[in-house]
Amino acid sequence: EGRQVFKPISVEDNLELGAYLHHKMLGGGYEVKKNKEMVYDLFPLLRERRKQLAGTLSGGEQQMLAIGRAFMARPKLMLLDEPSMGLAPIITQEIFRVIENLSREKKTTVLLVEQNARAALKMAHRGYVLDNGHMILEGTAAELLDNKEVQRAYLGKDKKEIWER
Repeated sequence: EGRQVFKPISVEDNLELGAYLHHKMLGGGYEVKKNKEMVYDLFPLLRERRKQLAGTLSGGEQQMLAIGRAFMARPKLMLLDEPSMGLAPIITQEIFRVIENLSREKKTTVLLVEQNARAALKMAHRGYVLDNGHMILEGTAAELLDNKEVQRAYLGKDKKEIWER
C-alpha cells in the first residue's frame, strides 16, 4: 500500500535494501546481483534510473521500485494492495504485466487487492468479492468474469449491486 520508497537514496540502493535479509541468510552478494538483474529485466526503466534518487521518480516509477524492492527478497508470497492506484493507464498496464510475470514465470504467489476488478481477474487464478470486509462471492477468475452479477456490479456492465436481487 502506498509507494513506500526510501526517497533520499538511489534506486539501486533501494533495491539492495530489499535484499538485505535475503543477503544475510545466503551470505553472499551473488544472489543480490542476480536478483537485481531480474528486477531490471522486469522493469528496464529502473536500470536506466538506477543512480537517480528514488524521491525524484514519478509515481508509477516509484511503484515499480516498490514492487522490485519487494521482489529482491524473493518472497514466496507477495501481497500487493491497490498497486494501480493513482497511476496512468499505460503504467498500470506495465505494473499488471510484471505482476503476472512474477506469478507465472518467477513462481511467486501474489495476493492482489485491486479496485480494477477486470484487470485483476484477467491475471488471477481465483477471485474473492468483498463487501465491507465480508466475502460475498468467490470462484475461479473465469467463473467470476462470466458471472452476470459480477459483470453488472464490478465490471461496468450495469450499476445494480451484486447483493440486490
